[in-house]
Amino acid sequence: MAAEPIDDEGTFSQIREPRSENRLPLGDGTWHQLARQYVWVQLISSGIVFLLVLGAALAIWLIVGAWWVWIPAGIVLVILAITLVITPRQARAYGYQLRDDDLVFRKGILWQRVVAVPYGRMQLVDITHGPLDRGFGIAQLKLVTAAATTGVAIPGLRQAAAEQLRDTLIAVAETRRTGL
Repeated sequence: MAAEPIDDEGTFSQIREPRSENRLPLGDGTWHQLARQYVWVQLISSGIVFLLVLGAALAIWLIVGAWWVWIPAGIVLVILAITLVITPRQARAYGYQLRDDDLVFRKGILWQRVVAVPYGRMQLVDITHGPLDRGFGIAQLKLVTAAATTGVAIPGLRQAAAEQLRDTLIAVAETRRTGL
């Protein structure tokens, strides 16, 4: 594929693989990863939800005196705490690779997913970003195909890298005269 290389400044340096011998292989080629700011956005988002659940449970307990509110709140808080702990490791498991005929996206440590999206099958390339994403200069790139299961969303790309990847994918799809 004759495209300019994606700028990987500010991203994780190496994609993390599970240690199991039965893991899905990464294959050859250059893997691009998420921006480090993605971890901060995820930690802040999860932290806000954690504080809201804690505050709501505390308010209900103090105002109504319902001690049982700590059971569902405790379950949610434990799940959110686990999410806060594994987020940095999880972010290093995301990656994508531009190959001659397709884009390969990989994510997951325990539940691994590797998706190859042929350039000719792409129907839409979309960039989105929320308020926290904009504040940290990152975006999410979504690839839509006709098949619902092959849609790929790559979160945590630097804004410039997301735009560059979008332009590259559109240019390749136009040369194939299919898709986009």
